[in-house]
Amino acid sequence: MARGGYVWWYVDALSEDGRHGLTVIAFIGSVFSPYYFLNAKQDPFNHCAVNVVLYGADKRFTMTERNARSLSRDATSIAIGPSSLDWDGSVLTIRLDERGAPIPRRLRGTVRVRPRGITAQPFTLDSHGLHRWWPMAPSCEVEAAFTAPELGWRGNGYFDTNDGDGRLEDSFADWTWCRASLKRGSAILYDVRRKDGSGQNLTLRFDADGSRRDMRPPLAAELPKTRFWKMPRPTRSDDGRASVVETFEDTPFYARSLLASTLDGEAVRPVHESLSLGRFRNPAVQFMLPFRMPRRIG
Repeated sequence: MARGGYVWWYVDALSEDGRHGLTVIAFIGSVFSPYYFLNAKQDPFNHCAVNVVLYGADKRFTMTERNARSLSRDATSIAIGPSSLDWDGSVLTIRLDERGAPIPRRLRGTVRVRPRGITAQPFTLDSHGLHRWWPMAPSCEVEAAFTAPELGWRGNGYFDTNDGDGRLEDSFADWTWCRASLKRGSAILYDVRRKDGSGQNLTLRFDADGSRRDMRPPLAAELPKTRFWKMPRPTRSDDGRASVVETFEDTPFYARSLLASTLDGEAVRPVHESLSLGRFRNPAVQFMLPFRMPRRIG
């Protein structure tokens, strides 16, 4: 892996009753780490983390960074500290044992992700081919069972991976992304603005088995900025209209939200993210991040 490079595996899910949600991201080369950002050696293996967020009545956030001695991996599994991801060919099993910060609340449980189908290929996000994104399983069945907090539910989910040969902030200014479950699959929008001023707007539609279908590009739709940090979060929809159902994350450089809109002729509830790499580079943001993202050695 290149200096300053990274790979991450991303899962999000919403419960059938709409009361609960989760996000799990496993990083080698933790791209939003203040420690990786400042480390001159830029060794991705020395900056690994599992980020877990639970949404609902008992919201939890954990993201502890660990060094290379805490990482083990082979062709079908990866372990970072006490948490792991294992793929058996049909089910991704995520075992989590993390602790939050600055409030040290335990988060422990198992998440099983069953893709309904696998898509054919990754997509390049930059003009030089340094950054790649593969929406591997846009339609998944997810089962979550936690002992801390005591919580269990089933729902629909999404699974993808990103990897790159350099720092995100060197190539991109910002991006927005969203995914929505449809009656027969899913829709994904990925809008990237690069530092050279160019951009890319991906409009993707997949059946549940992973096969790709044509979809007319939706129209630009404005959303209100987040309440506290005023993060912009534009999106797109069939009719150029969308609304915010719930703001999951409102941070200085990143926002995650649940929306209501229309895509490919269906009323949907997209999971939406908005990222500003310019804000991420701000020294004040870098100063604040360690309070939420502690680092443990060994």
